Amino acid sequence: MATDLDGTLLDSTGSVSPRTRRALRLARAAGAEIVFVTARAPRGVEPIAEAAGVSGTAVCSNGAIVYDLAAREIVTRHDLDPEAAAHVIDVLAEALPGVAFAVETGTGVLAEPGYGVRHVHDERYRREVPSVRDAGEPVVKLLAFSERHPVDDMATAAAAAVAGRAEVTHSGVGGLLEISAPGVTKAGTLAELCAARGVDAAEVAAFGDMPNDLAVLAFAGAGYAMANAHHLVLAAVQRRTLSNDDHGVAVVLERLYGP
Repeated sequence: MATDLDGTLLDSTGSVSPRTRRALRLARAAGAEIVFVTARAPRGVEPIAEAAGVSGTAVCSNGAIVYDLAAREIVTRHDLDPEAAAHVIDVLAEALPGVAFAVETGTGVLAEPGYGVRHVHDERYRREVPSVRDAGEPVVKLLAFSERHPVDDMATAAAAAVAGRAEVTHSGVGGLLEISAPGVTKAGTLAELCAARGVDAAEVAAFGDMPNDLAVLAFAGAGYAMANAHHLVLAAVQRRTLSNDDHGVAVVLERLYGP
């Protein structure tokens, strides 16, 4: 069972509801392995896993990191090549005037002036830098932010501009693109985990709400779009469940694993 977190497993307050915790216990008792598949870095996943009572493996940073929740260790990571990152910065700066950049390193965030996205769980790990190009840190994800452009338009322009040098997606934050190494996606990393476990895609139930979840929902034998999902997700995914605030993940798990 693979699930996104924000807008999916978590309600609008960022919490795991009691009903959802009970449903996760029900799934685990029935033998399901629960894998969080999220844009969040490991530090943003740990408290949720603890609150949800979930251990095991998490796919973090849109597939760039596989994280062992019990050991609190990065198992694998797929960084964006520094030369490719510099190229992407150059072409996006030209394609999206006024864009500002940040870098997720796997252990923290480096942010340029003008990068206006802030998350509470990242504040103590955030460092302001004049330019991410000169920071010399590994790039798990390159983040591009603009107040001037709608994020869907940004994604279209960026995908054309990078021309296969990177993966471009977004997870619903206004004006924010998330850019990974070519071929690195949530779905690709989840597929590798399934193959290592001998789990066929047909045996996977998945839940998501944003464009970065689309490939996961297509990969899974049973992929469910949340009722609150992005319009592209709702247009592409036939199976639906209730919204994150209406315990949509729990509703399906109760049906799959309940008495």
